[in-house]
Amino acid sequence: MHTRWEYRVVFVDRWRRTSVEGHEMHPEANERNSAFARRMLNGMGVDGWELVGIQHMMPGQAYYIFKRPVAEGAEPDMSVIRREAAPEQAAPSHGETGGAQVVSL
Repeated sequence: MHTRWEYRVVFVDRWRRTSVEGHEMHPEANERNSAFARRMLNGMGVDGWELVGIQHMMPGQAYYIFKRPVAEGAEPDMSVIRREAAPEQAAPSHGETGGAQVVSL
């Protein structure tokens, strides 16, 4: 049987702010950026998440991609669902862009 994985994406903004599926974390008072980064990464590791990739965006901003095995008998978290446009959908309205979208990070 092959290993099934679940993934978590963390947005990092210059290590002054991180966002994990809508939950924001900030450095504590007088905490160095490197200490904040270590605290966040160690917290992810304690929960079984392994850093597997970094997608750099603008200077100082990146998405950190983590994965961990899905527990036996469990299903991966599917609470963030992509929305697909219908093949012959009319032009988007009211700010909608159509296509795949991430609901929350």
